[in-house]
Amino acid sequence: MLAVPYAHREPLVLATRTECEARLDHTAATWREWTDGRTYSGPWREAVLRSVLALKLLVFAPSGAVAAAATCSLPEELGGERNWDYRFSWIRDSAFTLNAFLKLGCAPEATGYFWWLMHASQLTHPRLHVLYRLDGGARAPEKTLPLSGYRGSTPVRVGNAAAGQLQLDTYGELVQTAWLYTAAGHRLDADIARRLAQTADFVCTAWQQPDMGIWEVRSAPEHFAQSKMMCWVALDRALDLAQRGLIPDRHAPRWRRERQAITEFVEHRCFSPRLNSYVRSADSDELDAGLLLGLLHGYRSPDDPRMRGTVAAIQQALQDGPYVNRYLGTDGVRGSEGAFLACSFWLAEALARCDRAEEAADIMDQLVPLANDVGLYSEEIEPSTGDFLGNLPQGLSHLALISAACAIGQAAR
Repeated sequence: MLAVPYAHREPLVLATRTECEARLDHTAATWREWTDGRTYSGPWREAVLRSVLALKLLVFAPSGAVAAAATCSLPEELGGERNWDYRFSWIRDSAFTLNAFLKLGCAPEATGYFWWLMHASQLTHPRLHVLYRLDGGARAPEKTLPLSGYRGSTPVRVGNAAAGQLQLDTYGELVQTAWLYTAAGHRLDADIARRLAQTADFVCTAWQQPDMGIWEVRSAPEHFAQSKMMCWVALDRALDLAQRGLIPDRHAPRWRRERQAITEFVEHRCFSPRLNSYVRSADSDELDAGLLLGLLHGYRSPDDPRMRGTVAAIQQALQDGPYVNRYLGTDGVRGSEGAFLACSFWLAEALARCDRAEEAADIMDQLVPLANDVGLYSEEIEPSTGDFLGNLPQGLSHLALISAACAIGQAAR
């Protein structure tokens, strides 16, 4: 046992070995008690519980925010420049985060996170930032440090310039999160209800703009299909909330018209008959694993032929064994990256929802053992070696595992 006492402008008190052991025993007992209270009895239970433990440890207790990762500038390619600071909370992760907490019986964490999200997003309303500081602040200026980086991977970045990007899918994630919160029996106060309605108003105009997409590319903005799908989700969920009297419905007719306009744009400009698949961006022929979220968040049902075709196309073009690449096109940053673990779990969940539970379980059986010795996952994996890449632990990887395990368990039942 190693104890590291510290003090600032006060006497340094050294705990005895007995006191240290008692504190360690108390800490372990507290975490075991918390884990025993999780309401999950489905497949891969140990991995799900380790994942929710990781999420609990990523909670910033003073505010309720959930950090995307606990680290900064661990590289997506050894020796490369894809090194980012993930010690912030991403709106992109919000629906998965709230859903995981609710499904696993983490009511205090779900409530704390939801109210942090409503507070942080208020500061930049009606526009959302891609990410916020854990204290709810919106500024996260990116700078580099004069360090050599992990195994020579430079630059070492702190802060994240993505904070100021336009990323349209976040609006769908935000309204979806509020929708899930109300579906669990919670109410919205009048101010939040008004702001959600104004968010839907904002989407009615903003959806027509090109953006940087869910992956925060550093190339030119494009009309990313997944961004448009999530704008559709924002308006669809707002209409449902309005119909249930939970948010003001004064502009509901406009939301309905723009939802239909988004549908026409996506179906005419973001679908390739040749590939029988939705594509990464309007009028392109590239694929993107982020399109799986169109199924997972309900843009189209699992029975929709175009969505099933998209799942098949992603398997053919982006899947390598249990691994799934995000995309193969350019993004404005030099170098390559590993397979994105969240996308791998998203594919497993998509297959389960498409009544292909056995295939989904096979992928999960290959992915779950890839965790390290304490059950944690990074952002990416190098398929040829199994080495972790990117920041660790990566909250989105664990969120995607939980969501996939729950979906496969439900499909099996």
